[in-house]
Amino acid sequence: MTAAATDVGTAMAAAIPAVSAHGVTKSFGHVRALRGASFEAFPGQVTALVGDNGAGKSTLIKVLAGVIPPDEGEVRVDGEPVHFTDPLDAKRRGIETVYQDLALVPDLDAAANVFLGRELRRMRFLHDHAEMRRRTRNAFVELGVGLVQDMRVPVASFSGGQKQGVAIARSAMWASRVIIMDEPTAALGVIQTAKVLELIERIRDKGLAVIFIAHNLPQVLQVADRIEVLRLGRRVARFGRGEADVDRLIAAISGAYTNDEPT
Repeated sequence: MTAAATDVGTAMAAAIPAVSAHGVTKSFGHVRALRGASFEAFPGQVTALVGDNGAGKSTLIKVLAGVIPPDEGEVRVDGEPVHFTDPLDAKRRGIETVYQDLALVPDLDAAANVFLGRELRRMRFLHDHAEMRRRTRNAFVELGVGLVQDMRVPVASFSGGQKQGVAIARSAMWASRVIIMDEPTAALGVIQTAKVLELIERIRDKGLAVIFIAHNLPQVLQVADRIEVLRLGRRVARFGRGEADVDRLIAAISGAYTNDEPT
């Protein structure tokens, strides 16, 4: 292993990852999406996961989120091996995911989306809409989600950035360890993107591990404390803050640079 990889490994040795993957493989028929992939995300840090299309990023986060099981290898939460049976199992372990489609119900208001499947009830049978809206409003204030609409308005009327804010705030309310964000700024304008990046930093500052999947390398360099690069289903490089620039990331993504060996 190179000196750069050794430095990264030494820096991380004192901390236990909130979630990690070790030697994970996954095939779909004759297609090998992951070929011994490894990955770590630490509490209180934004870890960016980057790579070209087909590198295995989406497959890896689905393994970490309990959507699909690995064929081989191991997932650990707080250093302990786990075997997720489904996404609810991962949620019970404190892992929440914000997918590109956001998984919001357009006809429901923000609070109903935040508490979807976790509704508060009064008198055993009735939804406690007032309490859910109160808790949602408090969470939005704490995270700086600037929604201007009435809390009773359906999210269908929200802007793209506001919808993203609802989806991220929902994950932040329920996650106790990790939030995975899959291309959270892909369809947003400049101002909305800046607000989402600020929201990611606030969540990191709450002590959660944030996994940030993105193709926009300047955004990655702006927000990430650590960067891990996948290529052809395997991690090929790891960087701490300030150790990489756009050119070095492109070199790692394209295969011209590596500082990590297969595990």
